[in-house]
Amino acid sequence: MTQSDQAESVAVETSLDNVNIAKQLVLCPPESLKYQLPASDTVTANIAAGRQTVQNILDRRDPRLFLVVGPCSIHDIDAALEYAQRLKTLADEVSDTLVLVMRVYFEKPRTTVGWKGLINDPYMNDSFKIEEGLKIGRQLLLDIAAMGLPTATEALDPISPQYLQDLICWSAIGARTTESQTHREMASGLSCAVGFKNGTDGGLDVAINALKSVAKPHRFLGINSSGQVAVTHTKGNRYAHLVLRGGSEGPNYDSVHVQLAEAALSKAGVSSNIMVDCSHANSNKDAALQTLVLDNVCSQVVDGNRSIIGLMLESHLHFGRQDIPSDLSQLEYGVSVTDACIDWPTTRDAVRSMRDKLRAVVSERAQSPC
Repeated sequence: MTQSDQAESVAVETSLDNVNIAKQLVLCPPESLKYQLPASDTVTANIAAGRQTVQNILDRRDPRLFLVVGPCSIHDIDAALEYAQRLKTLADEVSDTLVLVMRVYFEKPRTTVGWKGLINDPYMNDSFKIEEGLKIGRQLLLDIAAMGLPTATEALDPISPQYLQDLICWSAIGARTTESQTHREMASGLSCAVGFKNGTDGGLDVAINALKSVAKPHRFLGINSSGQVAVTHTKGNRYAHLVLRGGSEGPNYDSVHVQLAEAALSKAGVSSNIMVDCSHANSNKDAALQTLVLDNVCSQVVDGNRSIIGLMLESHLHFGRQDIPSDLSQLEYGVSVTDACIDWPTTRDAVRSMRDKLRAVVSERAQSPC
């Protein structure tokens, strides 16, 4: 090939590459962000302890239940820290029966378009300062972990875990991504327990298949801590479990649906651990109904259910939700900008009631574990 032929070949390749890409900005590598915002010895110990506690509950070595509770999504750092401080006080109060894990969700899947979360657009103005979003998110996780409060998030983007997952104690894979091979592979390498939600139609098959997949080793393309593209080899994650969140045909938290889920999990030979999401379709997307779901599930545990190991609540400082205004100064403090949440007084009362209802059961379990 002549020099002119080579030049023409390069030109053809260039004209075919990245046709619909407007711009690419290089991010700092994960190790650089961790160097800028390192985890202290206290934070490292707290994260390790939180992960171990959740794993002990899943292994039935800890008789308590864990409750993942907090805002649908994080958009205001001050409100998130105020919520975390309140939740930490409540967590200490109910720690004999419950382990409270704060929802710190930075990424939101969208059915079409919309605000994708704090990492993608931290200033909520379509400026998409993703590197700044990663820094803001990491600092918030460090601050919450320093309080001794375990953290939970949804693992949505396959790249962001390299930046933040060292500060996470429990992760969720959402209903829209449970069937995704990319997310199953990613979850097989996460360092914490991970809950797979049933599909948006309410069916269990995609989640059960995910549990089978995530327990196995995988090989896939990803990035390493230096930001280099790498072939990632995972060991498999044995702490994956099912999250019931209802579906298009209605709720699935009642005792009949839970027993059907138990049977399906047993038949598939996967973990029988079940978590119930009190929001989404289980509350018919009415935030106020979450506490009724919570009470029903607690009654199942009191009546002898042993498969239910945890629950989820969407909760914020104030009730409801709000649209993101063009004038961000008009945002209401402590009100969700994604799904509607119950308010703090309702959350506090519901958690205390849950503790009172389950305290005797947990005490009996401690005396005679499985």
